[in-house]
Amino acid sequence: MKILVVHQVPYRKIDYRDCIDHTRHQVTYVGHPHRMADLPEDLPAERITLGADEDLVEGVRARTSPGDGYDKVLSLSEFGIIEACHIRRHLGIDGPDLGQAERVRDKVAMKEALTGSGLRLPRFVADPTPCRPLPWSGRTVLKPRQGASSEDVTVHETAREALGAYQKLADPEGFQLEEHIDGDILHADGLIVDREIVDLAVSRYVNKPVEYANGVPLGSHQEECTEEQRRLAQRVVSVLGIEEGSLHLEFFETESGELVFLEVANRVGGAAVVPMHERHTGVHLPSHEIAVRLGLERPPAGRPSGRYHGWLAFPGHHLPPGRPRRTHLPEWVRAHPCTDRIHLLGPEQEPPRHITYQEWEVPVFVEASHADAGELRRFLQRCAREITVHSRPADAPPEQREAA
Repeated sequence: MKILVVHQVPYRKIDYRDCIDHTRHQVTYVGHPHRMADLPEDLPAERITLGADEDLVEGVRARTSPGDGYDKVLSLSEFGIIEACHIRRHLGIDGPDLGQAERVRDKVAMKEALTGSGLRLPRFVADPTPCRPLPWSGRTVLKPRQGASSEDVTVHETAREALGAYQKLADPEGFQLEEHIDGDILHADGLIVDREIVDLAVSRYVNKPVEYANGVPLGSHQEECTEEQRRLAQRVVSVLGIEEGSLHLEFFETESGELVFLEVANRVGGAAVVPMHERHTGVHLPSHEIAVRLGLERPPAGRPSGRYHGWLAFPGHHLPPGRPRRTHLPEWVRAHPCTDRIHLLGPEQEPPRHITYQEWEVPVFVEASHADAGELRRFLQRCAREITVHSRPADAPPEQREAA
């Protein structure tokens, strides 16, 4: 089989060599320089490196043709789903059409498709009429139609305030307005084969993704998946026509216990979702997704840990650049029975300016587990309160610049 891999997810998150037999198949990786640089040097594969600012689809079109004999195009990034459709069309390869891709990429298209499905959705407006109020008056979310990591998402106290912010945007067509839903946010992660969910785990966020964008730590922990949550996930998959691959579904649970759809993606979750899922269920989602998408036999699942797993990330994108950090990590965290591993960014390493949940890029990242989901949640909530990351003036004494 000849496979073209659109390489956008960090290699260490997928580890393609464990998923694809590179001696049996002809594999070519294509991507931008910063991502291609993380491919192992000894990986037996062809490489197509695009220009740093080159358009992905145009770059592939310029370097490939239908006669090259590719059988499959593989793209595991949220940002490559629509691009992969155009690349398949260029190469004459069957796969999800553009409409299917947009329903799991565009937050308006997915909610429009789910309208009338019996699922509760937040009310939303994609193109508000000038001088006309929104059909609700309370707290309102202004967010990009296509985006991830809550980047450029803002929450406004009233619909009128949000509408005013929308009208001031330079590119309002790329945004939507959505009523704010009060409640916890959960995410469901699993695998889809022939439109059926064959593996699923549910996690509850500690704090909210939109708060992380503003510098608040964010995490999540697994808990028992209920039948109602499973039905919600399967209903979303069925209505949107998601054929195969990984599922990352986010939804609210209100104070009364009602489940409300938020958004869905046809890719693996970020942060530590992949390793936490594998430890809890034995299923390494990227390996299984690749097997399903390439028509190969799925690998055997490992042994579940018998514990619930979670993670907690402390952001650094909001800190002033070029300033030393001070990290306060209480000793009780290291000794706690929930603690599995703590990642600390070195004092000489500058956090990226963009929003990231990668454990090797944020100032502090905690991996944790426990046999009791409630105990795990209490631990992560306490960590979120008592671990701190601050900037120090550049002329502060060395001992104050970095402490852990």
